[in-house]
Amino acid sequence: VSPGNCWPLQGHQGQVVIRLPARAHLTAVAVQHIAKEVSPSGTVISAPRDMAVFVSLCWALLAGIWPWGKAGVDADGEEETLLGTFTYDVAQELIQTFPLKNAPLPRAFSRIKLLVKSNWGNPAYTCIYRVQVHGKVA
Repeated sequence: VSPGNCWPLQGHQGQVVIRLPARAHLTAVAVQHIAKEVSPSGTVISAPRDMAVFVSLCWALLAGIWPWGKAGVDADGEEETLLGTFTYDVAQELIQTFPLKNAPLPRAFSRIKLLVKSNWGNPAYTCIYRVQVHGKVA
């Protein structure tokens, strides 16, 4: 992880869909940000704060997996299931691991959506340095 070499999201919110190299029974998500001491700005206000992780049942259908529960609907009308919400704390370890609800999940998935609800105070952008998805390959 190199300071300034991040996946930037415009504003204090945003989302990314991450395609995994293989379908997996998901158990946890880890998020990493840089230390304040190595930050070009001397702060970590661009770090994600409140986040949520989803899987799409439509993605599962495309992969030949039947839905395993009712879910919300995203802006494109796709059904999604919330796997967990968590807060990245800039005062704690740089890499923080968050267990997912009902882990390990009964179905394997190949994509997740990370929704960043807020950051630590930067109105212009949010930096995602590293996201790791934990689970057992299907």
